[in-house]
Order: sequence, then structure tokens, then C-alpha cells
Amino acid sequence: MANESPPRKKAASNLYLGFDISTQQLKLIAIDDDLKVHTEVFVEYDSDLKEYNTNGGLHAGNDGVSYTAPTAMWVKAFDVLLSKLKDTGFTFGRVASISGCGQQHGSVYWKEGARQVLQSLDATKSLYEQLYDQFSVENSPVWKDASTTKQCRMLEEAMDGPEVLAKITGSRAYERFTGNQIAKIYQQQCSVGSYRQTERVSLVSSFGATLLLGDYAAIDYSDGSGMNLLDIHTKDWNQTALDACAPDLRCLLGAPVPSCSILGSIADYYVQRYGFSADCKVCAFTGDNPAALAGMRLQRGDIAVSLGTSDTLFLWLDEPKPQLVGHVLINPVDSSAYMALLCYKNASLTRQWIRDQCADKSWETFGRMLDSTKPGNEGKIGFYFTDTEIIPVGIKGCFRFDKDNRPLDSFSPEEEVRAIVEGQLMAKLCHAQSLGYHVDTNTRILVTGGASENQSILQVLANVFGAPVYTLRGTKNATCMGGAYTAKRVHHDDGGSCKSSDTVSQYTLTAQPVLDAYQVYKELLPRLQRLEERIVTSSIC
Repeated sequence: MANESPPRKKAASNLYLGFDISTQQLKLIAIDDDLKVHTEVFVEYDSDLKEYNTNGGLHAGNDGVSYTAPTAMWVKAFDVLLSKLKDTGFTFGRVASISGCGQQHGSVYWKEGARQVLQSLDATKSLYEQLYDQFSVENSPVWKDASTTKQCRMLEEAMDGPEVLAKITGSRAYERFTGNQIAKIYQQQCSVGSYRQTERVSLVSSFGATLLLGDYAAIDYSDGSGMNLLDIHTKDWNQTALDACAPDLRCLLGAPVPSCSILGSIADYYVQRYGFSADCKVCAFTGDNPAALAGMRLQRGDIAVSLGTSDTLFLWLDEPKPQLVGHVLINPVDSSAYMALLCYKNASLTRQWIRDQCADKSWETFGRMLDSTKPGNEGKIGFYFTDTEIIPVGIKGCFRFDKDNRPLDSFSPEEEVRAIVEGQLMAKLCHAQSLGYHVDTNTRILVTGGASENQSILQVLANVFGAPVYTLRGTKNATCMGGAYTAKRVHHDDGGSCKSSDTVSQYTLTAQPVLDAYQVYKELLPRLQRLEERIVTSSIC
């Protein structure tokens, strides 16, 4: 009998890295070809880099509205994270491609000569040793900063009003948006030369890609949409907006690229120092919100709803209609499509306030009371803003109306419970529709957050939107996963979206719409919209 050859050992699969330069941490996830998580590692700025004395990864200004982060801290965090990864025995040579994201709207200012340093990194030294002094502005403004109201008004005036700015760039002027942050730095620091010493302006996302590429990385379309500078229709910088913020910005920003672009191979520094393959590709990085859309694997027609401390909606759009509320960004998965972002301040804490007043501080009792009343609440509609709201902007207070639109001071406890749930969810649908979103037969509602465990609330959500509701598992690091998924998609040229077979196991069907209830809400929506407009108008007057 002939000797049989021993079975061949299966070759180790490729790995794909997703970075997230978030507010409080630098995080990394490695996944394999089956989308299974191989490794996770993170660096906590406050505890791992105590020398920077950050609080939640930030420095707060004395004025109460200015917030920055030390740019060099992020550089050092890369050193620490990669060292931690190396200590685990991680095989860097298996990494085929890398992508990632950064906290949206933050900006980095490279000084003259920095590119030459990036292109000649010495593998015997840390990144921090070589790059800590390569920034013309040492502290990067971040998303929490609200000190640029003056610059916002100047930009809107230059663009012939907030409506025109929103139509072109996807959003009216917001204090945290990067164009207004750049304008402030130019206006305040040009006299001391900081802006004029700048060779390149990066977003936090493209800054991360720059470190890995060893050269300036392009800003991607999706994160670039959060700057008030990019025309979301032509996918190019709007010259009027650029000129309104600072001189020479087109040159300093570089040309934007699709979010699924391969920027080049990883810098030789990482090949020599850590053992990465020279063939490892670096893909464009994007913002954390677009990365979350990719990480939750939304598909055309889907809507993701996070019901937590704040309620957030991510929408896949084909035909956007930018408004003065919400944000429209170029889709990170498909550059021919768009995504919308809607964020609400009055969320779980407001629902909890009604629970404590009406349901004995029990979510179980809250759910039973919700189930005991009919969809539509006998025509009663409530708006609950215990905090000053973002959408609609600047509104605070509670507003209750009977079926004839007459104001009421209160409802019964059961009616209050149904009113807050229905009112919040119907308003979200109205705002989503105003941005161009349409529910179709393929729509799935993907839900995360604390309220995703409340079956009664999920049933109302399904009935209001007229679509099935799924809860997501394993999405703690959706932003990191978004980067890793992008790295894998680009490597395999999957056409920019995960196949549905990749995503089935991630979702659990938790609620199906009831047709009769859906019809009730469909008829109520125009009334709710008119009542909200009435509240906003009376507040302005």
C-alpha cells in the first residue's frame, strides 16, 4: 500500500484591520475572511497617556465652549497600540489591508516640512519621536467645540444663506464643522504664523491614514461631507465656501476621494518595525458616523436607529433633500448614494422621566401600559422636550394636544406613556422623509441602544415605519468594524457592499408591522408635522 501524504495544513486566512481614533480611545479590530473578530486592542487616552492630562480625551477651554485634543497624543497612541498588539503575538504579516475612521469634524494641521519627515520615517524610532513637533497647531479642535458661531454666520452669509449652504454641502453651518474651525484658526492665528506655516490640513480620519501611509492621505467623500466645504453633488470642494473660510484651502486640503479608495501600500516603516507585508494596502479612512453605517452593514433602503442617551438615525438615501435640520453625507459604502444623520437630545432620559412619573419607575410597567392603549392614542399627540432639542432646534418644554389640536396640560398616565413613544417615533419618520427617505418593501429597521430591549417600544416602531424591526448583536465597536469591513471589501473588490448572506446572523427579527396600526400612523403624520411647525413658530415669536 502506498504511503499517503499527510493532509495539508490550511493556510492562515488574511486579516483586515479597522482603526478608530475616537474621542476617548484609539481602538483597533482585526477580522478574518469570514468576518470573525480575531483581535481587539485599545489605548485609553486618560489612563494610558496620563501625561496629557485629558478629561475624556479632551482639553476644555476656559470659555466653556472650546474643546481640543493634543495632536501629538494621537501619534503616541499609535505607538502604544501597535506595541500592545505586538505583545499579543499578533502576526502582522497576515494583514492584507487596513482602513479606519476618526471622530468626525476634528482637524490636524501639519507644518511645512512634515511631508518629508513622513516619507523618511526611521524604523528604529517611535512615531512620536519623529512627529511630535510636526504640527503648526499643537491642539486639534474637535467635534465638541462650539466656539465658532461667528464663523458660521460668516459662511452662511457668503453662501447666500443657510438653505443654500445646506443644499450644496448637506448641512447648514454648524460650530463643530471643520470649515468653520479652520476659519477660526486662520482669523485668530494668522498673525502669529500658525496657519501660514501649515503645509496640509487633515481630518482626524485622514490623519490616521497619513500615519500608516507615510504620506499625506486624501480626505474621503463621506467624512469630507461633514466640513461645510464639500459639494455633495459634484463631490468636489465648493470654491465659495473655501474662500469664505481661509485662503489656499483647496491646496491645503488636497483632492477628495471615494471612501472605498486604496491610497497605497503601507509605509516601509511598519514593514521593518512590526513585520507588516510590503503588499499591505492602506484604504481611505472616514468619519466615525459613516463608519458606523458601514459597520452595521446597512443596505439600500435600510434605516438604523440607536435608542440611547441620545437617539440617532442613520439613513441610506438615493435622492437626498438636505434641510436645515439633520445632515446629508455621501455614502461611505456606495459613493453614488447618500446617508443622512439625525440626532435627538431628548431620548432615553426623557422616556425615563415619563416612566418615573407614570409607570412606578418600572420599564415592565411602562411596557404594559403602552400595550394597554390603542395605536394613535385616540388622536392625542404629545411632544416632550425636557432638554433643549436639536431637532427641532432650540425647543424646550412639553406640548400636548387633543384630537382637535387643542392644547392640554396633561394626559392620563397610560396616554402619557403612549404619547411620548408615538410622538418621538412619528417625528423621526417625518424628519427622515423630509430628507428624502422612503420606506419600501425591502426596508429593515436595525435597532441598537438600551430601548432596543423593550419589545413594546419596538412594536410601535415597526407600526409607525411600516417595516420589520431587527435588533443587532455584536455591534459594540461598529465604527472599528466599519473600517475592517471596508478593508476587506476593497481587498476583494466586493463592489462596495456586504452580501446579505454575510449579515443574516447579525440580526434578530423582533417586530413585524401590523397593517391596521400602520394606517393609523400614516393618517396621523401630517397632523403631527403641522403641530410641530406650530410649536416652532410660536417659540420663535
